[in-house]
Amino acid sequence: MTLWSGRFSRPMSQALWELSESFSFDHVLYAHDIMGSRAHVRGLARGGLLSDDEARELDRVLVVIEGEFAAGTFVRHDQDEDVHMAIERRATELAGAVGARLHTARSRNDQVATTLRLFTRDALSTLGNEVLDLVDALVDLGDRYEGAYLPGYTHLQRAQPVLLAHHLNAHAWALLRDVDRLADARVRLNVSPLGAGALAGTSLAIDPAATASWLGFRESFANSMDAVSDRDFVAETLSIVALLGVHLSRMGEELVLWTSAEFGFASLGDDFTTGSSMLPHKKNSDVAELARGKSGRMVGNLVGLLTALKGLPLSYNRDLQEDKEPLFDSLVQASLVVSAVAGAYRSLTFHAAVAERAANDELLGAIDIAERLVADGMPFRRAHDLVGRAVGDAVAQDIPLSEVVAATEQLAPYGDVFESGYALSSRRSPGGAGPAALGAQRARLDAERARARTAMVPITPVLPSV
Repeated sequence: MTLWSGRFSRPMSQALWELSESFSFDHVLYAHDIMGSRAHVRGLARGGLLSDDEARELDRVLVVIEGEFAAGTFVRHDQDEDVHMAIERRATELAGAVGARLHTARSRNDQVATTLRLFTRDALSTLGNEVLDLVDALVDLGDRYEGAYLPGYTHLQRAQPVLLAHHLNAHAWALLRDVDRLADARVRLNVSPLGAGALAGTSLAIDPAATASWLGFRESFANSMDAVSDRDFVAETLSIVALLGVHLSRMGEELVLWTSAEFGFASLGDDFTTGSSMLPHKKNSDVAELARGKSGRMVGNLVGLLTALKGLPLSYNRDLQEDKEPLFDSLVQASLVVSAVAGAYRSLTFHAAVAERAANDELLGAIDIAERLVADGMPFRRAHDLVGRAVGDAVAQDIPLSEVVAATEQLAPYGDVFESGYALSSRRSPGGAGPAALGAQRARLDAERARARTAMVPITPVLPSV
């Protein structure tokens, strides 16, 4: 029997049931649905729709049901279409007629919307803190190899030397923007839909502002139709996770390159690599490749939801059931990737000597000669052309650039740029890649990490006693 069986003369077909059921994936919402129901029970009691004894009994059985889910002993019945109906059915079993009062002044529309917001709010807090742990892993790696440097690249061609810490911090700043977006989205979604009913509210005495406060929401809904139909917060979450996935993919691609024999800049620990079923010598950076591959899945989940939402009229439509699987999947995949990549960086051995040899490529000193000429009064374009000609001669003759510079009257005074580490140490501008600028950047980075941790402190509902 369904919750609406009184209106119908025939039961739902098996084909429609299989299309409609969502318990198989939305059961993960049980704790948040029960939290919303416990707040609703208190609201019904406050409005005189439940006696104090009835409210206490309903609250008691809801706690029992949560324990059954947590222990894995909850038994789904054939008529349990989703987790919300399953909980109400079980509450009626345990509390009898009192259980049938649980859905008073509430629709599954505002119930589901409330549950999903509570779930997503917690998920954003969890993911944000996991990303911050990855940021910590990057910073720790830079500290572990203090002073190490490597070539920075543009177009995947060697460009200028950069400190390893500076390079890793570049990823950290991108990830901190992801955390900032997660925190910002959490603020925006933290509005309670409970009390909106099916779409137009209710004639019964309820206090949506009170239940919103108990559940830790910053406010209650302003428009009941918007409250039950809004899934912006799901789309926004998927968008943030997709961009996080892109950042993780970029990091994965880099680790694939660094750990290749051709680069040889790094090795991952055995616990974060795999072998080959055929080739005994192989040590594969699968963790990085999976990070790269999962990003497409996260982007696809975002596109799928936006496509489902784009043609919906107000207010609630069953299409909105399609919000959950992509949300659950993206959150799970992002968490798995973030945790694995953090572990990979913590396992990483950086081959500083190899990276420094590459970064000491004499061609990377060309810009330093040009800038020295500029400092001595030469227009930059003339300096660029003069040094570029020297580089062209060195490449054409297959000789070191330092030889060409030494043999060129205008350039010879600047031959000291080829001394090991010169090109790196000369990057002194604020935010630059050299040692002189690193301290200020680290101070800013540490301040931002602390601010982000404060912003990601979980929000905890506080229910009044019944």
